[in-house]
Amino acid sequence: MVEHVENDSVAATQGRHIPSNAENHYRISRSDLPLSCPMPQMELWNSHPRVYLPIEETGKAKCPYCGAVYELVGDAAPASSSHTG
Repeated sequence: MVEHVENDSVAATQGRHIPSNAENHYRISRSDLPLSCPMPQMELWNSHPRVYLPIEETGKAKCPYCGAVYELVGDAAPASSSHTG
């Protein structure tokens, strides 16, 4: 499931196309991998070429074309490293 952030609120998109390059922050789950921008759920008629983004290791990725930021959430997010100090 893809969630895109709108004015600090989360709008879930389920089973419908979402406009490509319309938002700048998307929260994605493991079911959305491999991650590409634009994503398969996005309309492609006015978009940039599809590019695959590495997100699995850090949990975040930024599209070099449109600047959209993707964040892996839920069980899909990488475990944060603990720091001792």
